[in-house]
Amino acid sequence: METLRAVVASMQQAAAKANVKLVAGDTKVVDKGKGDGIFINTSGIGIIEANVKATIGPASVQPGDAVIVSGDLGRHGIAILSVREGLEFESPILSDCADLWPAVEALMNAGIDIHCLRDLTRGGLATTLNEIAADRDVCVRLEEALIPVDEVVQGACELLGLDPLYVANEGRFAVFVPEAQAGQTLEVLKKVEVSQASVRVGSVEQSPSRTVVLQSRIGGNRVVDMLSGEQLPRIC
Repeated sequence: METLRAVVASMQQAAAKANVKLVAGDTKVVDKGKGDGIFINTSGIGIIEANVKATIGPASVQPGDAVIVSGDLGRHGIAILSVREGLEFESPILSDCADLWPAVEALMNAGIDIHCLRDLTRGGLATTLNEIAADRDVCVRLEEALIPVDEVVQGACELLGLDPLYVANEGRFAVFVPEAQAGQTLEVLKKVEVSQASVRVGSVEQSPSRTVVLQSRIGGNRVVDMLSGEQLPRIC
């Protein structure tokens, strides 16, 4: 009950901060010893903002679009893994879990022509971009030197044999905007706490289609495939 109270109180605080309401609840019965803690599932109901210029989704992505991420990658997945496995690092790794609405609202209020917007949860940045590239039949080209990964997270990934591009995040998103609005988009995002570390990481090209290509720090290129199998930790 102590754990349940702590979790419910945290949910209430997060909902109040985001100005949303928890309006329903449900319980499940599982076999003894199979629950392993608490399972929480949520669904969101809302309205489409009237000032959105067009459909936000992969269908609106265009060659020439800039690709921007709202902060450093991989912290949530590594934070969860370190707690589960009792791992200790030189510096504590804190989850990036956060409410993304303030950053999204700021983009819409600034009149940014958002072509596509996706959170980087299960499968991380690599999986998200592969899905968008496949849906739109385009190539997303990334620059490794621009992709933000905390030094401790990078070290943990190297130690554990994980690729931070595939590690889950809970407070990060990728946004596709026209090249002409890339600078303005970064200016808007950097004024919001949750997205102060936003950075452009790449752009959209026509070919090779349905592909994500990463330009390495030494100048070579490699294809970033969809994740084969399951990269741990599975957190969502």
